[in-house]
Amino acid sequence: MKRRRTALLSVTALLAAVLGMLPAQSAGADEVEQIRNGTFDTTTDPWWAGDNVAVGLSGGRMCADVPGGTANRWDAALGENDITLVKGESYRFSFTADGSPAGHVVRAVVGLSVAPYDTYFEVSPQVGVSGDTYSYTFTSPVDTGQGQVAFQLGASADPWRFCVDDVSLLGGAPPEVYRPDTGPRVRVNQVAYLPDGPKNATLVTDATSRLPWRLKDARGRTVARGRTAPRGTDASSGQNVHTIDFGSYHHRGEGFTLVVDGETSRPFAIGTAAYEQLRLDAVKYYYTQRSGIAVRDDLRPGYGRPAGHLNAAPNQGDADVPCRPGVCDYRLDVTGGWYDAGDHGKYVVNGGITTWELLSTYERSLHARTGHPGALGDGTLAIPESGNRVPDILDEARWELDFLLKMQVPDGQPLAGMAHHKVHDEQWTGLPLLPSADPQKRELHPPTTAATLNLAATAAQAARLYRPYDRAFARRALAAARKAWAAALAHPDLYADPDDATGGGAYADDDVSDEFYWAAAELYLTTGGKRFERYVLDSPVHTADIFGSLGFDWSRTAAAGRLDLATVPNRLPGRAEVRRSVARGADTYLATLRSQPYGMPYAPEGNRYDWGSNHQVLNNAVVLATAYDLTGARKYRDGAVESMDYVLGRNALNISYVTGYGEVSSHNEHSRWYAHELDPALPNPPRGTLAGGPNSGIQDPYAQSRLQGCVGQFCYIDDIQSWSTNETAVNWNAALARMASFVADQD
Repeated sequence: MKRRRTALLSVTALLAAVLGMLPAQSAGADEVEQIRNGTFDTTTDPWWAGDNVAVGLSGGRMCADVPGGTANRWDAALGENDITLVKGESYRFSFTADGSPAGHVVRAVVGLSVAPYDTYFEVSPQVGVSGDTYSYTFTSPVDTGQGQVAFQLGASADPWRFCVDDVSLLGGAPPEVYRPDTGPRVRVNQVAYLPDGPKNATLVTDATSRLPWRLKDARGRTVARGRTAPRGTDASSGQNVHTIDFGSYHHRGEGFTLVVDGETSRPFAIGTAAYEQLRLDAVKYYYTQRSGIAVRDDLRPGYGRPAGHLNAAPNQGDADVPCRPGVCDYRLDVTGGWYDAGDHGKYVVNGGITTWELLSTYERSLHARTGHPGALGDGTLAIPESGNRVPDILDEARWELDFLLKMQVPDGQPLAGMAHHKVHDEQWTGLPLLPSADPQKRELHPPTTAATLNLAATAAQAARLYRPYDRAFARRALAAARKAWAAALAHPDLYADPDDATGGGAYADDDVSDEFYWAAAELYLTTGGKRFERYVLDSPVHTADIFGSLGFDWSRTAAAGRLDLATVPNRLPGRAEVRRSVARGADTYLATLRSQPYGMPYAPEGNRYDWGSNHQVLNNAVVLATAYDLTGARKYRDGAVESMDYVLGRNALNISYVTGYGEVSSHNEHSRWYAHELDPALPNPPRGTLAGGPNSGIQDPYAQSRLQGCVGQFCYIDDIQSWSTNETAVNWNAALARMASFVADQD
């Protein structure tokens, strides 16, 4: 399976984390303490400390004087080595700690004491703020006698004092049972239903027969009533559920609730105003993801920050970046662009699909029967470029496009015209860390065919959309697209190394037939060129069934070409069949949606939820929305609209996965600068940020410590440390922006 990998761990540790999903040892095993001295009654032995950390006993605790001015957590540390870990055994890791002054973040790690220093479990509590007693359980993914417990204390500007006591690593401890608070058993879209749209809810109940329900308005008056439809056991959650259809009620208002089986749902609205705002907020997200520019607090109150990676200390910067050793002998200015996710990396492959989806959100508004071009027009997003007579969504997308163009290998160099796969830090950085405070060396990673075709596709699309506003830029983009296309044809099999995941995600992809198809489609749509038309028609991808359960993504881009060929005016021979293929794909997703008691067009094989499952739900909904644009058939419109219910609260966890939307929403997404959970001086993610969502792989140690054995929708936790279930990413928000825009247009 092709999957994005980004973490605080090395690749080896990631593999170990996956292996860690084996069952824990049987109940009743003896509990054995692995720490030789965790109470510090008379000595600190056998604990070690870094050369810059002064350690001693104080009041029966081990206290450390930590220097200021260090760049990374691991630059000041203490720990105990030679700890034995048994693969598959469950451990309880606990300690008490405080700091002076309070508020410093400590990275507590159980891992390997020798190279490659793999991490098996880690947490990052803020001592004195998140309490002083900590306890976690996790399952060891390895057998080793060279384990380590360590407290990493660096990355503070000022010196401080850390004290710890009662450190325990208890083997044989029963795994902690994590029980999320799911609130009322009536699960609704906590944001809004359309007046003239589908209105469905899901009830978790032991009942097997129909139950009466009532819809109440904000004053508590019953305005509609009916009976539930029993659906049996839902495979995606393991729950016995009923569904509720109250679509016959059409009046607008706020504060509606559903009452059934002795439970009252969380409140919701009926109307479109929330989607009109979500359309804006989902795109506003990108301004605070920008690299190479100071984020203005007057434009995003509470989110102002210095520019990141502009070669101002402590940044080593993106203005003069070398390649990784042995890759090239030149340096490039690759400033600008968006930070990809919760780290400081910038990736052409993920930037490509993101840019395409934002540009396609705008392009849809030009051609669809319900399109509204002014909705994301000039002045709508309050960004620095607002007021320049260019639609704001195009201004925002150009911030990334300019970066993508900079990643092209210069003329005269080997592989000229290709695109470097990514640029990011030499090593992983810890949490929290503002972009402007990142001290790491930045490196260009080797050019790849996939990155080159992402550049070709998005630059070609940009050429046609920016032509009315900036002809010079449109010409430049098209020239870069043509050059990239030629370079990819000359080098069709340069793939990203799947093990290149230190300091940034690998984004490995060894099948680029879909990227070739997508790039040819965009070049054809922009130029009408016969060679591009012929490539599209001859590609096996053109007639393949590309609308699978996982939908499209950065590594599955064929749908990007197919959807644009179906919707952007063109004279491609056989275009009617292209349009019919979209409708057939939509029929598949519609059947999936109707089979799911939680109403989403997503049912992964084996109920194994994928990394970023929320955006897979939304991208499948994009196919439904496109089928509606092509055919006008209401079933597709209703399916697309209903898909939004899942991400906005109608799910097993009863949580809106969009920050700031719904009574209970995700707000601790994994990010180095939206890190309020670890540092109260930093903000939570901005309104309109989509969390990745349930991920059966639970690759990060924190999720593994809480979610072992999780079923489908329950493989999620709203904690900043869970990068595998709760990260934010630019491509995920693009899916949200596109669908929020579609729903807002359906008034």
